[in-house]
Amino acid sequence: MKVTVVIDNAVPPGMRSPFVAEHGLALLIESEGKRVLFDTGQTGAVVNNLSLLGVHPASLEAVVLSHGHYDHVGGLMRVLQHAAKPLPVYAHSDIFQTHISTAGKRHFIGIPFTEPQLSSLGAQWVLSKEPVEIIPGLWFSGEIPRLTDFEKGDARLLTCQSDGHCVEDLIADDVSLFHGSAQGLRVIGGCAHAGMINTIRHGLALTGQTKMHTWIGGTHLAPVSAEQQHATLDALQDYAPELIAANHCTGFAMMATLSQRFGVHFVPAFVGTVFEW
Repeated sequence: MKVTVVIDNAVPPGMRSPFVAEHGLALLIESEGKRVLFDTGQTGAVVNNLSLLGVHPASLEAVVLSHGHYDHVGGLMRVLQHAAKPLPVYAHSDIFQTHISTAGKRHFIGIPFTEPQLSSLGAQWVLSKEPVEIIPGLWFSGEIPRLTDFEKGDARLLTCQSDGHCVEDLIADDVSLFHGSAQGLRVIGGCAHAGMINTIRHGLALTGQTKMHTWIGGTHLAPVSAEQQHATLDALQDYAPELIAANHCTGFAMMATLSQRFGVHFVPAFVGTVFEW
């Protein structure tokens, strides 16, 4: 199994690189001779970076969307324009719900395209709240149960109904990918709006693994309270993961904290970083 960071907020510091970085996330998973793209970043830069990696979108087996925020779905239209058709697109069945942020000026942060627009370009939707095996051994999580009492989400985020009534957005459409291995559970996460620990618990239960081996992706620990940060890191430390490769919504300050806590088991997952087992 191989995971390559295609889009992240940053390229490796101090390195001259042809890769494009942007506020967003996209990861390429290669396993069993198949390629799956997890998220698509914010713009069409994902296609540029895939090309630099020698990967054409036509070779993709599927796309998985971690949730319906613009910085994870914004590049989907460009991917579809270059992909073989139809292209299966896996997502939670609530992916098209309205997402609003009140950070700064209130603004829309949801999917910048309509479902019919994307379908017309060849998206073959696989929308599910239940787990789905995408390729052998690689599982779409489905909806992640919220079980911990300290992972409270982000109060700045809202979802609004057609009548204009808005409530706190718990990002019910947040999903991850799970891969069971001889070393333990590997989690590939988008933003972990459901909470890192909730996500890990769900992955262990779904795959039957007893050990957590790897986390790759966003953690959404940057904007949450210090109390939630500490409780999450304490619980994460109990799992003794072999690798935490955090990026995107983790933030540089939290990356420094993760490095202090987990030492050599932490790696910042900038654009172009490759993990292979």
